[in-house]
Amino acid sequence: MSQIADWLPLRPDLAGRTAYGAPQLDVPVRLNTNENPYGPSPALVRAIADAVAEVAGRLNRYPDRDAVALRTDLAAYLGHGLSWRQVWAANGSNEVIQQLLLAFGGPGRTAIGFEPSYSMHPLTAWLSGARDGDFGLDPDRAVETIRDQRPDLVFLTSPNNPTGGALPLAVVAAVCDAAPGMVVVDEAYAEFARDGTPSALALLPRYRRLVVTRTMSKAFALAGARVGYLAADPAVIDALLLVRLPYHLSAVTQAVARAALAHAAEPLATVQALRAERDKLVDWLRGQGLAVANSDANFVLFGEFGDAHAIWLALLDRGVLIRETGPPGWLRVTAGTPAEMGAFRDALLPVLAGAREEAHQ
Repeated sequence: MSQIADWLPLRPDLAGRTAYGAPQLDVPVRLNTNENPYGPSPALVRAIADAVAEVAGRLNRYPDRDAVALRTDLAAYLGHGLSWRQVWAANGSNEVIQQLLLAFGGPGRTAIGFEPSYSMHPLTAWLSGARDGDFGLDPDRAVETIRDQRPDLVFLTSPNNPTGGALPLAVVAAVCDAAPGMVVVDEAYAEFARDGTPSALALLPRYRRLVVTRTMSKAFALAGARVGYLAADPAVIDALLLVRLPYHLSAVTQAVARAALAHAAEPLATVQALRAERDKLVDWLRGQGLAVANSDANFVLFGEFGDAHAIWLALLDRGVLIRETGPPGWLRVTAGTPAEMGAFRDALLPVLAGAREEAHQ
């Protein structure tokens, strides 16, 4: 990664930082960024193309600045009695989070998250180690930290990235009760959660400062379209209007997202297949004697390795790219197609055998 030239008058608080990003390498099997491996079906591709063609003749005009039609569709998809006034959309959930920080953070204010968690959060928040041995969030320690730090924003992730576990609603409620400011629950992987796992959306009527963020990158297989959104009290959306860039969501992006929502059954069918692959992967990894975190997402965290980087490199040498992230000694692999999972298993077996042989020498 390139270094920032020292002659630039960079903000002091950015000095020494590196840009966020997972490796983008041309390898046969890429299982490092939690993408949905199943692309849009031919029918959905046609629907998206038709939707874009419909707006193409009007691209000389600015898009709907408030994306009302898209927000209406998103509210209908989320359910929970939400209206379009309780939903907001932007270019990926990262822009949603950025807008929340612009509106409710800033100089003299603080944000807090609980590691290990989404690797973007360390770039924006003060982190606390309030997780237990199974990577679950310890509610007592979390509440104690919040009462001690009095943050303006609290970030929770459910299912958590990179560990995969979902938060019980009681934990989210305890954090909301203790937090003096905004509580943001990142539910980017909510559709992959095991049956019966509740969403923090159910708590919105009780907590006006609660925000639940989602994305169309994962379950809807639209990572390339960059569509993120949130649900919150209408007053929260009013506040975000103060900091959003004018016409931030293009007419093309809105059209693509609406077409995908109109055909939601197709991409969501792949979610069921990926959940099954994830569960098989958890069982297989445990069968190899590895430690594996329970997962409600489309990825699995596994370890514990004395030299996780060596395992990562050995897999890369065999054409399989996974992710170095999370606690030391652990690695994360995305659930892929059956063929991709077969390639991962075939690559990992000799790597594990070599590592164990070396450990006994």
